[in-house]
Parts: sequence; C-alpha cells; structure tokens
Amino acid sequence: MSLTRIHNFSISLDGFATGEPQTAEAPFGHAGERLHEWMFGTRFWDAGGTAGVDNAFAERHRHGIGAEIMGANKFGPPGWHDDPDWKGWWGPNPPFRTPTFVLTHHPRPALEMEGGTTFHFLDAAPAEALEIARKAADGQDVRIDRGATVVRDFLAVGLVDHMHLVQVPIVLGRGVRVWDGLDSLEDAYDVEAVSAPSGVTHLTFTRKLTR
Repeated sequence: MSLTRIHNFSISLDGFATGEPQTAEAPFGHAGERLHEWMFGTRFWDAGGTAGVDNAFAERHRHGIGAEIMGANKFGPPGWHDDPDWKGWWGPNPPFRTPTFVLTHHPRPALEMEGGTTFHFLDAAPAEALEIARKAADGQDVRIDRGATVVRDFLAVGLVDHMHLVQVPIVLGRGVRVWDGLDSLEDAYDVEAVSAPSGVTHLTFTRKLTR
C-alpha cells in the first residue's frame, strides 16, 4: 500500500507552523518567510544553492508522490472561497504536477491547471480524503502538504506513515501550533534528529512496525 508522507514541514521552537494574521500579502502572518529560509539556500530551491544536509532532506519532497492533500489555508488566504477567480498562490502552472485535494467546507468544481496539477475541493474527514487521494495516486505515495491544522488532524487519527519536520530556531509566540492534542505522539514513531549548519534540526518520524 502507498505511504502517507509529510516533507519539509517547518515549525518554530515553540511549535508554530505559521504566524498570524494570515493575509494575501502575508501568507505566514508575522512569521514572514523566516520558517523557510533554511530551504531557500539549497539546490532544491535554487540551482545555485548548496548541496548539503538541508538540500538532501529537501530533495526527498518530490520523489514517488502520486497525489497531494492540503488544507484550505494552504490554497489561499482567509476568504478565498468567496472569490470564484482565485486559483491558488502559484500562478497558472503550480508545482505539484499531480491530483491535489484541497480540504475545505466550501467545495467547488475541479480546477485543471498547466503542468499536470488538478485541484479537487473536498469537504471530507481525513480518512475519506486519504482514500480518495490514494485512488488518484495509482500506487504511488500521498503527500500531506500543510497547513498545520491538516497535519495535526491526520496525525491525530494515525494516518501519517512518515513525517519530515524542520525545527527552526525562532520563537513566534502565536499562530497555529501543530502539537496541540498530540500527547505521546512519539510512542507511535521512531524519531531521528539531524542538525544542519544552517541552524535547523531535521526531525524524521517513521511509524513503528506493529508485531
């Protein structure tokens, strides 16, 4: 069976994956781009970037993915569902290149974009959304691609097989936290930590095999 994976998911030292308030001008609120600066210097992001530890982890994001699931706030700023012309942050050719399922309480018709991305808008619980995405992935893995609420919801019901989390050495103080309600999550996963020269720590959570 295909795996459910999370990659390049950045959080602050106090567990926030985004700041506030989120707007069209500030998608990550007062956090700005500070949570993702570690990635901007990598070859994964820029051909002239580095090929070190950060790049090695970032590169894993794109291999073997057949479908994507994201939250409503990853697709657009608050209120985007009231704008019938909103097609996401990424322009006419989004980077996903797969069927991409947006979880929202305001479904709309599917949106076919350039480059192989088609956005599907679902009002569905995690298990139902994952079943639909797995069928679309055709044997490949499904990536859960933010926001923090969606990641937390999938973790809470045990639907994540592998998670790559990047702890960034900043304190946000407010925003959307990923860990709330996930007491003792580490009991279900083997956890490894790798520190990078950029100052971030790469944490990988791999589901423990049941005997």
